[in-house]
Amino acid sequence: MSKSLTILGAGYTARFLLPLAARHYARVLATSRDPDRQLNYLAPDRRIGFDLTQRETWKHIPTETDLLWCFPAMPHDLVREFAATLAPPSRRLVVLSSTSAYKIGASAEYPPPWIDETAPIDLTKPRVQSEEFLRTDCGAIVLRVAGIYGPGRNPLDWIRTGRVSPSRKFVNLIHVEDLASVCLAALEQGKAGEAYNVSDGTPRAWNEICHVARERWNISAVTGKEDLASGKRIANAKLLEELGVAMSHSDLYAELGDR
Repeated sequence: MSKSLTILGAGYTARFLLPLAARHYARVLATSRDPDRQLNYLAPDRRIGFDLTQRETWKHIPTETDLLWCFPAMPHDLVREFAATLAPPSRRLVVLSSTSAYKIGASAEYPPPWIDETAPIDLTKPRVQSEEFLRTDCGAIVLRVAGIYGPGRNPLDWIRTGRVSPSRKFVNLIHVEDLASVCLAALEQGKAGEAYNVSDGTPRAWNEICHVARERWNISAVTGKEDLASGKRIANAKLLEELGVAMSHSDLYAELGDR
C-alpha cells in the first residue's frame, strides 16, 4: 500500500473509515466540493477541494496515494479523462458501487435467487459503465454495496416516516462500521480488477422488518401502494472468503435495538 490514502468524496462512510485508516496509513486525506464547510472535523491540511466536473481541481489529488472513490462515477467522459491522470498505476484504487448495478429480470421465483459477482450487470447505466471501465482498464477494486445503515441512518426511522412500507420485497443491508472495515480490507488485500458484494449476508423482506418494528418497538408502518417486486438477495461469500472480513454487525435487530 501507499503511505497515504485519499478519500474521494468523503461523506457518511468516510467518518467511520478515517479512524481505521489512520492506523494503517501515515497520512489520510479527504476531498469535498466544499472542504472547509463539509470536512471541518478534519485538520485543514487534510482537506482537499475536489470536484470531478471542475478539471482545475484534479491537480489537488496527490500523485502517490491510494484512492477510495466514494461518489457515483459519472459522467463517463470525465471519469475516463480523470482516470488518465491517476499515476502511478501501482496505486490502489477502490471504487464504491451499489448492488443496483445488477440487472433484475422478471421472475416468478420467490424468494428471489441469490446474486453473486458473476450475475449480469446493467451496462445501460452510465455509473455502471464508468465503474466497469475503472475495474477493467484501471485495475480498480469495485465494491457493490448494499443499503447502508448505522448511527443517524436507522431503518426504523425509514419505517416511521413512510420512506419504506411493508412488502414482500427483499432488502440487503450493511452497517457502516462493517463497510468501513471492508473498504480497508479491499485497499489492503483486494485483487485488482475484481468486484465484491458488500452485504451483511442476511437479506430480509420489508414485511418481516416492519413486523419486528411493530412487535418490539411499537413502530407502525405507513401502508403504501403494494410493491409486488421481489427485490434481490445478495450473496457475500466472495467478500468473506477472499478478504477475510468478519461482520461485527450481522444482527440487524440487535443493532436497531441499540439505536
